[in-house]
Amino acid sequence: MSTIHSKRAARFVADAEKTSWHDATFWSVREKRDKMAQQLPEWEDLREHASQIKKHTITHLADYLEQFSNSLESRGVKVHWAKDATEFNETVLSILQSHGVTKMVKSKSMLTEECEMNPYLEQHGIDVVETDLGERIIQLLHQKPSHIVMPAIHLKREEVGRMFEEKGISKEKGNYDPTYLTHCARLHLRDQFMQAGAGMTGCNFGVAATGDCVVCTNEGNADMTTSMPKLHIVAMGIEKLVPDYKSLAVFQRLLCRSATGQPTTAFTSHFRQARPGGEMHVVLVDNGRSDMLADTEHWQTLKCMRCGACINTCPVYRRSGGYSYTYFIPGPVGVNLGMLRDPRKYSDNVSACTLCLSCDNVCPSKVGPGSQIYVWRQSLEKLGKADKLKKAMSAGMEYLFDRPALYTTALKFAPLANYVPDCLTNIGNINAWGIGHAMPEFAKKSFHELWKEGKVK
Repeated sequence: MSTIHSKRAARFVADAEKTSWHDATFWSVREKRDKMAQQLPEWEDLREHASQIKKHTITHLADYLEQFSNSLESRGVKVHWAKDATEFNETVLSILQSHGVTKMVKSKSMLTEECEMNPYLEQHGIDVVETDLGERIIQLLHQKPSHIVMPAIHLKREEVGRMFEEKGISKEKGNYDPTYLTHCARLHLRDQFMQAGAGMTGCNFGVAATGDCVVCTNEGNADMTTSMPKLHIVAMGIEKLVPDYKSLAVFQRLLCRSATGQPTTAFTSHFRQARPGGEMHVVLVDNGRSDMLADTEHWQTLKCMRCGACINTCPVYRRSGGYSYTYFIPGPVGVNLGMLRDPRKYSDNVSACTLCLSCDNVCPSKVGPGSQIYVWRQSLEKLGKADKLKKAMSAGMEYLFDRPALYTTALKFAPLANYVPDCLTNIGNINAWGIGHAMPEFAKKSFHELWKEGKVK
């Protein structure tokens, strides 16, 4: 049975050149991550420490949220609580309208993607401008992020250059030099910063003890977003909390090394009160996170710090692209988050996993995304989403393996399959695995026979 993911993936791999380029690009990021990790002898200790900090924090979330909000309010920051996407969007719109804002600049935030904030605000007359370069590019192309850290990585510079020409951002026709295009983008965005009445940032970490909202960027756009407009709004999922600065230091060492293979981001900005003459609001969003915490099998997904390391290493993502997934976050972490959001709606994504568990090995906070996907697969029958062909095959294998005499007989006749023409084994509707795979050749003697003959030790 073909899933939505498999159909979209088939369209992606039809372009062999782009598939190879996409695969190599993300594998190079994985290699950079490995190089950074190997330079720290304490790397595995840091991962374990991060895992335990996250476990402690999210299991004491109410206490840390109270401490965090009190710390902010003590310095004049206005804290808002949103139970879901609707409340979040309405809260942000209310703040903007009360200040007469018609244009807002924002730095990257996957939470706003999750809540579909941009289209909501635009429907109510607010011009929302993404200031992260990758996010701005895909916004102008009317696309969604294909990766949580590198949202426009699926595009080549020629595609970006042609779009810049159409939008009037680039003045030199045919000049697709990255340095030139970046220069054009900076000039374009500077005007947006100057015109905006409000700025919104996401939040990589919230420090409960001090009320710091920590934002990590490589472009400095978060700092421009908060230093030009006088109104600053922070969008933050409640799971982003860490207890104190010591805990933050652990995650700071892990985040960028895992995400992009850098020792740290170019900018790590702390916001805990409004600029002089300005106003700061923090919107703390649940949107199903409390339900995730109550899920005894999958609560660990809340430990995720959104570094994207699991996506970079995933062989399925690398060779099928971000748009093959039905949930807005792709890769292993997206599979799990989608299932936690709506398991029936996003169940087809669980097939987009080889269970190689490479993601488990690189995850800096030991979420175990691949292991979580395995558990989700066990629930497909209960959800009514199990593949009927796979169920029939599993039943047949169970019947065969439970009968040693029948199994041994089947092994003796297995080499007859070598005479079946490839055209009969690569029929997609019958044997989807045969597509793109050579027919395996069965040995004349089974392993069991060779073992009994003493030829295998």
